[in-house]
Amino acid sequence: MAISRAQMLKELLPGLNALFGLEYEKYEDEHTLIYETESSDRSFEEEVKLSGFAAAPVKNEGSAISYDSAQESFTARYNHETIGMGFAITEEAMEDNLYDSLSARYTKALARAMAYTKQVKAVNPLNNGFTNSFQSGDGVNLFTASGDGVAGGDGHPLVSGGTNSNRPATAADLNETSLENAIIDIAAFTDERGLLIAARPRTLIVPPALMFTADRLLETTQRVGTSDNDINSIRNMGAIPGGYAVNHYLTDTNAFYIITDIPNGMKHFERTSLETSMDGDFDTGNVRYKARERYSFGVSDPLGIYGSPGSSYDIWGSVLFSLRLPLLFFILTNRSIWNIRH
Repeated sequence: MAISRAQMLKELLPGLNALFGLEYEKYEDEHTLIYETESSDRSFEEEVKLSGFAAAPVKNEGSAISYDSAQESFTARYNHETIGMGFAITEEAMEDNLYDSLSARYTKALARAMAYTKQVKAVNPLNNGFTNSFQSGDGVNLFTASGDGVAGGDGHPLVSGGTNSNRPATAADLNETSLENAIIDIAAFTDERGLLIAARPRTLIVPPALMFTADRLLETTQRVGTSDNDINSIRNMGAIPGGYAVNHYLTDTNAFYIITDIPNGMKHFERTSLETSMDGDFDTGNVRYKARERYSFGVSDPLGIYGSPGSSYDIWGSVLFSLRLPLLFFILTNRSIWNIRH
């Protein structure tokens, strides 16, 4: 439905300089601190994790050398989604707008809507990764630990028969102890054959509710919350060299995440970058403008991230946040019914 003169009556009044609600700043590109971005030229992408070799055995004198073979561990699949939206303005509304261009204003609103959806899509693995709502290519929850007692969890299975844990077995809030334990857990990561890998933390990702806690933990020179003269070992050792970043789209106020230096961890594939187009309808004179892009977010190697849901996981917050987009779509598409009934 096109935006008509009647809808834009206030905009047509002389001297009006702005449309309230269309000039807000937005949080954007926060996903770049979580994901590696790659381009794609297919409808989907698949990445296979290989097992590598076991530890080399001793070769006794005169005996034959031992041979090993690598194997596929699991496959991570990325299905690209098409995200698009548009608007139309009547010919009369365009003619009568004497001061500002409606199309320019609504283009900004459209850009904000597209950016918002992208950020919500980006944090979906983090918001839902502590349950079986989002699982990695190995068939278990993105964040799992041996003995975590969560459906779809109990650790990331290895070809060697063991497991890797990228969350604490007992959920913990962000504090000095939990952050140190997370760093120790990351240092204990192994490959698929059980060989230790030199995994290190890179960046701490927190919701707005934890930004002050994160700042105290990483930026103070002495230990937080003590009267002792002990140094802040996390800061002194440079244990998290990338510092911390706030992601405003995380739903659980207690959860925190650590991006590690493991390659091919969290992945963002860009199939079609954001593109816009505009055309006019000959019969009505309406001008239509649309934006469109295709992408996917997911995880190839779950060791690329570590997370803790906090001691009081806000599952309802995650559920409600995930319903925002479909609920907004329902309201917009049923607006006429709402007006009739009320």
